[in-house]
This record gives sequence, structure tokens and C-alpha cells, in this order.
Amino acid sequence: MMGGVANDGGNSSSDKPRRGRRVRMTGVERRQQLLDIGRTLFAEKGFEGTSVEEIAAKAGVSKPVVYEHFGGKEGLYAVVVDREMRQLLDGVTGALTAGHPRELLEQAAFALLDYIESYTDGFRILVRDSPVAQSTGTFASLISDIATQVEDILGLEFKARGFDPKLAPLYAQALVGMVALTGQWWLDVRRPGKAEVAAHLVNLAWHGLDRLESKPQLVGRRKN
Repeated sequence: MMGGVANDGGNSSSDKPRRGRRVRMTGVERRQQLLDIGRTLFAEKGFEGTSVEEIAAKAGVSKPVVYEHFGGKEGLYAVVVDREMRQLLDGVTGALTAGHPRELLEQAAFALLDYIESYTDGFRILVRDSPVAQSTGTFASLISDIATQVEDILGLEFKARGFDPKLAPLYAQALVGMVALTGQWWLDVRRPGKAEVAAHLVNLAWHGLDRLESKPQLVGRRKN
């Protein structure tokens, strides 16, 4: 009887620490947790409005843990931005699969709008200005990377139409910039629907390209 009581007491006391013990994350799991928390805060408050203290508090760790994984807020932000840029660039590049140029424009427009819809926090981070972002890691550099993918497509189309293919980079920047800035506006309004926005973007781009002049001339008084 006494043995049974003693045995019960022993189980009870050993159970308590187990119930109160916090599950320990692996280094990989902790890093991912900090990335997810940082991504949410950077999207909501921006780089300047987010502190290491807040990131650590939401993760339930001390500040040195954040420094250990990323070297500070700047390092965490850089990794978040790099991931979002690759996510968007891979999505756009992977979408460019059709043979007809107009369908390629549609796919590129949809790829950007899909990203905005599915990765809203990431897009908010990309379009924000930050002192950390210099020549790389900016929305402008991302647009340039996407435009490079479009250059080859436009170059072939220009060549087929007898236009100067050396102008393809200029038109690629213009087209991708148009879609990206419209997407930035659509981020908040979300009207009209995604398919309708894509259709209107392609309508403007395609019908402009369809009636493209090989040597456009200015019609106003200013010539230079």
C-alpha cells in the first residue's frame, strides 16, 4: 500500500517537469520561425518600424538568438527580401512557356498578379524602400531581372517584324514596369478581378505592339 502511494507520488513529481518543458526547436526550425515572424512584421511595419526586440519577443527567444542566426535585423531583412525576389522571379520565368507572344504577355501578367494574391506580405516588402537595399534587393532590380527574361521574347518578335532587336531591352522594361506598377496599385484595391486586370494589361500592351511603328516620330514641337 505504502509502496503504491510512494510510486504514485514519484510519477506525479516526474510528470510535472515534463508538462512544463518547452519543446526545443532545431536550428533550422528556429531560423524558419524567425524568417516567418520577420516577414510578417516587415510587411506590416516596414524595416524602420520593426525592431529586433519585437522579433525576438514574438519568437519567444532572447535578442542574441536573432543575432546568432542573422547577425541582426539587416541580415534577417536581406534574407527575407532575397527569398521573395526568387519566389516572384521563378514564378514569372516559369510562366513563360507558351509560343505566341500575346499568350506570353498574359502568362507574365498572371504570374505577377498570382504572386501578389498569394504572397501579399512578400510583395509589400518588395515595394517598400529600405536603407538596406542598395544595387540589389530592390523592386527596381527585380523588375530589371524579369525584363531580362522578356527581352529574348521581344527580340525574336522584333526581328520577325523587321524592327531593330537592339530596342528589345527598352520595350521589355516598359512592359514589365507597366505590369508591376499596375500590380502595386491592385495590391490594395483588388478591383477589378485578377483575370480582368490581366486582360486589360495585355490589351494595352498587345494592341500597342500590334500597331508598332518601326521608326516612331514625335508629333509635338519638342524634338529633343
